[in-house]
Amino acid sequence: MSETTALDPRFPSAGTAPADSARASAPLRFYATSEVHPPNGTLLGFWIYLMSDCLIFACLFAAYGVLGRHYAGGPTGAEVFELPLVALNTSFLLLSSITYGFAMLATQRNQVGSTQLWLAITGLFGAAFLGVELYEFANLIHEGNGPQRSAFLTSFFALVGTHGLHVTCGIIWLLTLMTQVGKHGLIRENKRRLMCLSMFWHFLDVVWIGVFTFVYLMGVLP
Repeated sequence: MSETTALDPRFPSAGTAPADSARASAPLRFYATSEVHPPNGTLLGFWIYLMSDCLIFACLFAAYGVLGRHYAGGPTGAEVFELPLVALNTSFLLLSSITYGFAMLATQRNQVGSTQLWLAITGLFGAAFLGVELYEFANLIHEGNGPQRSAFLTSFFALVGTHGLHVTCGIIWLLTLMTQVGKHGLIRENKRRLMCLSMFWHFLDVVWIGVFTFVYLMGVLP
């Protein structure tokens, strides 16, 4: 190759990359200027989460179904369950589901004050539910009927305790959303979050109906 050819810019020498240099000097272009959030993507993801939670409770219900009659010489469900107290506790949780429905209706009308009021009432009912459940657990343990007493009580504490843990997380979530609504109002993001919590809260109601029927009502049968 001649010296002219080697110095000709049309024939770059080895080790040079004109295309790379051009790209380096060109201004950067950003085509996505905002966060990409598919419509209803959050709700779809939350439904998937709820299905995974269903599997957890299904395993706990199955364990109770297998171990629920193994008393190991200890008390039976008819001896330790107090149905009037459990019925009162059930009414607290079901009423909280109704008040959360009122909160969602107020959300659709963009009424921040009413939404906050109904969310607060929902939280109070949820706290009352947890208070009664903790009283029941403390009373059982005080009488020597803790989870280590028998397989029946182990499966009972595992199932009911897991549900109570979910209610606790729901109340923390509810308080967080009340703070967000009070700070930013009923913006689109907060409405989406309230909808997800609504699905979670009603899911806990459905699970508790199963607990009340399968554990408590069937547990008092001879």
